Amino acid sequence: MTLRPLPVGPGAAALDVLPALRAALDGGPALVPYAAGSPLPDLPDPLGPLPAGLALVVSTSGSTGSPKRAMLTAGALLASATATHEVLGGPGSWLLSMPAQHIAGLQVLIRSLVADTDPGVMDLADGFTPARFAAAAGQHARTNPGGRRYTALVPTQVARLLDDPAATAALAAYEAVLVGGAGTPAPVRERAERAGVRLVPTYGMSETAGGCVYAGRPLPGASVRVEDGRVLLGGATLASGYLGRPDLTAAAFSQDDSGARWFRTDDAGHLDADGELHVDGRLDDLINTGGYKVSPRVVEEAILSRLTGIREVVVVGAPDPKWGQTVCAAMVTERADLARDTLREALRDVLPAHALPQRTRVVDAIPQRGPGKPDRRAVTAWFTVGQ
Repeated sequence: MTLRPLPVGPGAAALDVLPALRAALDGGPALVPYAAGSPLPDLPDPLGPLPAGLALVVSTSGSTGSPKRAMLTAGALLASATATHEVLGGPGSWLLSMPAQHIAGLQVLIRSLVADTDPGVMDLADGFTPARFAAAAGQHARTNPGGRRYTALVPTQVARLLDDPAATAALAAYEAVLVGGAGTPAPVRERAERAGVRLVPTYGMSETAGGCVYAGRPLPGASVRVEDGRVLLGGATLASGYLGRPDLTAAAFSQDDSGARWFRTDDAGHLDADGELHVDGRLDDLINTGGYKVSPRVVEEAILSRLTGIREVVVVGAPDPKWGQTVCAAMVTERADLARDTLREALRDVLPAHALPQRTRVVDAIPQRGPGKPDRRAVTAWFTVGQ
């Protein structure tokens, strides 16, 4: 079996990959997607054994760590697409609103192939804006009159669209809007519900062929469990391992006594009394300050829910000689009065004292690693002494 590098262009050019993608799903050459114009993928040598039915080799884009290349078979990709349509209420036409070299964008194209529908596309060459989304959604509606329509976004995109009336109306016209890549803050979910937007929070990664848990429940054919606070994912959508890295494959993938395969995520989580999964954040993002463990996601959601005018926030732990780590918050906001003490005072009745941010910084934008995933290392460097 050979691997074929596949350049993926922005905007409408992304649709040029559909024939190659269809061929890969039908048993043709396996593809290694990458952004057109960037260097060719640096593949390991030797590649190692390749699984039967391999269709895609997709780079991960976690918030920390070195990228890895997950090997996804046609069976795993098709299981994900089919289960998604089952949960959403049936096949439909999809609008591509994110880069198609990443698993979330690739799955939009795969679901379109499975549904035998022509996908719409938003041109992201000059960035994501509410006006461009509204225009793309309008075109999508005109070319798919009367049919079910879906799209997939990341939380920051949803938040920006909800600030614009025309974009909000366009978003509300979709039967479902998958939102993943990072946790969706409660205030964004509440605003979307008030606006009549059907958000479906998803959880998954390249190693699970995209989202495999929708609104806290595993897709048909997928499974989830929590061991010692760590989320494990299993089922038909799992990757076959990492290309050329048997060591990483052995560390992340395992098989239980029944023969079921599981992927050990780097996420902390818990199952509630109804069996719904709640992801509490990455295990390596937890902040240890003065002996207390602080979940950045809890602090981020508290900030977004208690203070107005904040568009984005990322909370990290920066090294501190006294406390080990100190809680720091980087925010995108138009508020000129947002001093540290103002922020802490607003949070005192919802967070314990050790979780209140000690250092804050207002920034123009949050650096990203992949669609919707903040680069926490870069944010931490802002608060590190000497940086």
